[in-house]
Amino acid sequence: MRQRVVLVALTAALVAVVLLAVPLALAIRSSLYADQRDTLERSALAGAVRVSPDYVTGDPVELPEPPAGGHLGLYDLRSRLRAGSGPRSGDAPVRRALGGEAVRGHSGSDLVVTVPVSHAEQVIGVVRVSAPAASVSDRVLVAWAVLLGVAAMALAVAVVVARRQARVLAAPLEDLSRHCRAVTEGDLNARAARSSIAEIDQVARTHNEMLHSLSELLRHERDFTANASHQLRTPLTGLQLALEAGLAQDDAGLRPVLTEALATTHRLHHTVEEVLRLSGAAKVSPSAAGKIAVGQLLRDAEERWHGLFARDGRRLECAARDTPTDVLVPGAPVSEVLGILLDNARVHGRGTVRVTVRDLEDALAFDVSDEGAVAGEPARLFDRGHRGGGPGAGIGLALARDLAVSLGGRISLSSAHPATFTLLIPVDEDEAQGAPD
Repeated sequence: MRQRVVLVALTAALVAVVLLAVPLALAIRSSLYADQRDTLERSALAGAVRVSPDYVTGDPVELPEPPAGGHLGLYDLRSRLRAGSGPRSGDAPVRRALGGEAVRGHSGSDLVVTVPVSHAEQVIGVVRVSAPAASVSDRVLVAWAVLLGVAAMALAVAVVVARRQARVLAAPLEDLSRHCRAVTEGDLNARAARSSIAEIDQVARTHNEMLHSLSELLRHERDFTANASHQLRTPLTGLQLALEAGLAQDDAGLRPVLTEALATTHRLHHTVEEVLRLSGAAKVSPSAAGKIAVGQLLRDAEERWHGLFARDGRRLECAARDTPTDVLVPGAPVSEVLGILLDNARVHGRGTVRVTVRDLEDALAFDVSDEGAVAGEPARLFDRGHRGGGPGAGIGLALARDLAVSLGGRISLSSAHPATFTLLIPVDEDEAQGAPD
C-alpha cells in the first residue's frame, strides 16, 4: 500500500509540475525575447534622437554604443550605411522602416529593431540595431535549467511528503491486518487499536463491534454444546442402565420390548455424540472413529429400517455390489448419514428403496435410491432450512453433508429421477484389506 500511495502522490505532483512548468517555460522564453527587443528598441530610439537633419550634407553623427556583440547604424533613404556598424546595404527591416514604421523582427541569426528618423514629418533615415539571437537563447536555456531544477526539487519534496503520509496511512491498516490475522489464528480477544485517521478508526470500531458480537455468539454456542452434552448424555446413560437392569429380570414378555428400547437408546446416544462432535468442527481421524465392516453396516441398517418401510408397504434392499463386505468404514458417522438418507427416502420418496455400495478403489460410494423424483434445484437441496416450515425443517440433508465433509468425503444428488443420493467415503489401503481375523 505504501508504494501505491507514493506512486499516486508522485503522479499527481508530476502532473501538477508539468501543467505549471510548461506554460511557465514558454512564458520565460517569450519574456526574455521581448526584453531583448525592448532593449534594442531603446537603443535605436536613443540613436535616432542624436541624428541631425544635416547628416545628409556630411555632418558627422555621434551614435551611442551598440549592444554587446551587436550593431547600431544609421541608414539613409537609399538604404546605405552612413554611420555606425551593420550591413552596408539595408535589409528588409530597414526598407520597411523607411515607410515610417518601427520594425521588430529577425534578420538571419540576429534580432533586429529599426526606427525611422523623421524631420518636418518626413523620414530622413533609419536607425538599425541588432544583437545575436544566440545570446537570448543561452539565457532562455539557463532559465529553463533553473526551472527544471526547481521542478526536480518540488518532486523530491513531494516524494518525501508522500512517503511520510504513506507511513501515516499504512501503519494503522497494517495493524488492522495483523489484528485480523490474529483473529484468524483463533485469538478472539484481540482488538484493533485507535489511530489518528477517522475513516480507519471507523473501520476498526466496526470490526471490533463485529468481533465482540461474534465472540458472544460463539460463547453462547459453546455453552449450548456443553449444556446439551451434560443434559442429554446423563439421562441417556440413566435410561440405558435402567433398560439393562430390566433385561436382567426374567420377564420373557418384556424382553423383546426392552431389547428394542435399549437398541434405540444406543442409536440415540450415537446420534447425540455425532451431533456434538460435529459442533466442534473437527474431522474424524481413522484412529478416533470407531470402525465397522461394510457388511455389518448394511445388516444393521436393514434391521433398523426394514420394519419402518414394511409398515408403509414398501421394500428396503441393501447390497454390496462388487465390494468386499469386510472393508472398514467409520461406523457411527456413516450410519448416521445413511439413516438421514433413508429417512428422507421414507418421507419424501416412494416405491422400493435400495442401498448399494460400490468400490471406487480409493473410496466407497453408498447409493441410496428410491422410485420417486427430486424437484427443485439440486444445488439447494443441502442448504439448511431450504424446505421452509418450522424449526428443524430442511436440516437432515444439511446435517448429512456436514457429517460427510467431517469424514473427508462428500454427498451429492447423483440422479433426480429416480431419486438417488450418493455418499463418497475415502478408504485407506489398510482399511480396504478388511477387518483382522
